[in-house]
Amino acid sequence: MRHDALVIGGSFAGLSAAMQLARARRAVCVVDAGEPRNRFAAAAHGFFGLDGVPPLELMAQARAKLLAYPNVHFVQGRAAGAAADAAGGFTVTLDDGARLSAKKLLLAFGIADTLPALDGLRERWGRSVLHCPYCHGYEVGGGPLGVLYASPLSVHQAMLIPDWGPTTFFLDGHDGELDDATRAKLLGRGVTLEPARVVGVAGEAPHLTGVRLADGRVVPVDALFIATRTRMASPLAEQLGCAFDEGMLGPVIRTDTSKLTTVPGVYAAGDAGQVPQNATLASADGLVAGVSLHQALIHGL
Repeated sequence: MRHDALVIGGSFAGLSAAMQLARARRAVCVVDAGEPRNRFAAAAHGFFGLDGVPPLELMAQARAKLLAYPNVHFVQGRAAGAAADAAGGFTVTLDDGARLSAKKLLLAFGIADTLPALDGLRERWGRSVLHCPYCHGYEVGGGPLGVLYASPLSVHQAMLIPDWGPTTFFLDGHDGELDDATRAKLLGRGVTLEPARVVGVAGEAPHLTGVRLADGRVVPVDALFIATRTRMASPLAEQLGCAFDEGMLGPVIRTDTSKLTTVPGVYAAGDAGQVPQNATLASADGLVAGVSLHQALIHGL
């Protein structure tokens, strides 16, 4: 079967895009590997009308509503390869060797976080080691909080966190990268600057009780925020020849306002194709991409 559209990724962006195409009575197939970026979080926060619902539950509900449309096909699997085909569309190869084809392709596979090489971070990721204070700050706030220096953007993060609790900025040996003006702003926000190297974290995972320093001290914190570097969660955009821009923390697929990439017929939505990145924005981005892709089908673009 040749679909009108193949959507790679069944999280907030992909499902939102597929819903627009389904309601336009187009044949759409969603391919999902089941590894959304926010799968580590116990709850999604700030999402309109659904604050506090686990993200996997939100996705399951959205998938069930989408599959109520008879023109939707859902494939559980990983897209391993993609290329333009002789019919003017695209063929996607799954990791089990199966092939799917469509007139248009929508990339909504998201991004993955690259955590600093410190023992204990991964077991706590999404619970007490966090990225976004707007997503999780309220739940961990009130007590001592930490920010780990991971990039120059960590300074911006350290300026934000004091609104959620007393904040220590763990510079991890990067003390010399703060100029006097930046240091003054941080101190003005009540941030404690800790220059020592960080060697680990304390507490029984997924909980966190402190940050271990190279000099033997343990600084108490209830949660640690890290502005992680990110990477594409799939190689498909690179395989297809899509152009990338450098985002705040990693590469982002270049798109125009319709969410069309630099490759004709290939659209991108969600975290892989926008900055800033969160679930609400990904859902909205998917809506834009789905509508744009549908109209491109109508006009033969």
